[in-house]
Amino acid sequence: MPTIQIPSATGAYRVYCGSGTLLRTGALLTRLRGTTGVFVLSSPTVWEHWGRAAIRALAQHKPVTVILFDDREASKDLQTIEALARQLVYAGADRRATLVALGGGVVGDVAGFAAAIYLRGVRLVHVPTTLVAQVDSSIGGKTGVNLAEGKNLVGAFYPPKLVMTDPETLLTLPHREYRSGLYEIVKYALIADPELFAFLERRMLALLRRDAAALAWVISRCIRIKADIVTKDEREGGLREILNFGHTLGHALEAATKYRRFRHGEAVAWGMIYATLLGVATNRFKEEDATRLIRLVSSVGPLPGISGIRAAQLRAILAGDKKVRGGRVRWVLPRRIGKVDWGAELPWALVSRTFVALPSFAAGTKA
Repeated sequence: MPTIQIPSATGAYRVYCGSGTLLRTGALLTRLRGTTGVFVLSSPTVWEHWGRAAIRALAQHKPVTVILFDDREASKDLQTIEALARQLVYAGADRRATLVALGGGVVGDVAGFAAAIYLRGVRLVHVPTTLVAQVDSSIGGKTGVNLAEGKNLVGAFYPPKLVMTDPETLLTLPHREYRSGLYEIVKYALIADPELFAFLERRMLALLRRDAAALAWVISRCIRIKADIVTKDEREGGLREILNFGHTLGHALEAATKYRRFRHGEAVAWGMIYATLLGVATNRFKEEDATRLIRLVSSVGPLPGISGIRAAQLRAILAGDKKVRGGRVRWVLPRRIGKVDWGAELPWALVSRTFVALPSFAAGTKA
């Protein structure tokens, strides 16, 4: 079973990645000595699919307390955090408790933030069950919830003690949710790995069919890329900003539509196309590479439209982005396939004009 160790300021943690990892959760948890209780935080949908397997895997840690909450993006807020904290109090969770986040990115972000602040910090274990969570959000220790003004504006850096990634859990994902994760994999290829990019161009159909061998290769590859980046910049002081390629506009689109129109990966896909156009417009990125990127994004599948969203509407949201410095939005723009620039500041006229042109550019370049 592939095992990847990730250093952090609070101690290294391991990512276990492979088929059947979920069933080993209980055995791996025994390495966290002194645990006084296991509290599984999940959603009703995830629990319906994987609850019985999780309970069997955790049998040696009885009693196990299960707390379920709504994992829609619209419910990723401070009210949910308060409700979870109260349930942990009622369930008797103390400072030696271990919270197990079983679910996708929303479950991981919410459970992670709850673990960071409950009793000033309790142990956290991630068991990601979506592709986005497996390749991205469960790695690196970023947790957080949304405000009405923007995405992930309240949070903490709080690394887990363990991450257990089982590709078999992807088999129950709705296809749209699964495709959302593929867009994040495209992101990793563009920012850091030309070989992964070429693999995606050749094997996207296999990935869309959830081919086990192709999935195992790309999941492990993405985890190693993110591990390398967060090891060099754990708290997003510089290099780690490249992981936000496509996310600046993507987060704004999610907020502008009240987290109801787009899956996270879909919004990021629009953001990647947009950043690609900005890269061409600023003479950073070659047009032929831009065409490859847009075609690869398009090959994953159709995206929800961006009709009805105005550039002026996005301006206030972009001003509240976490990467803003001194009121100036900092963009991640492509330099070449496998390389991006971060911290780019652009005039609003270019930002607005490119957004207005975005739908027609994307429609003109299909797989």
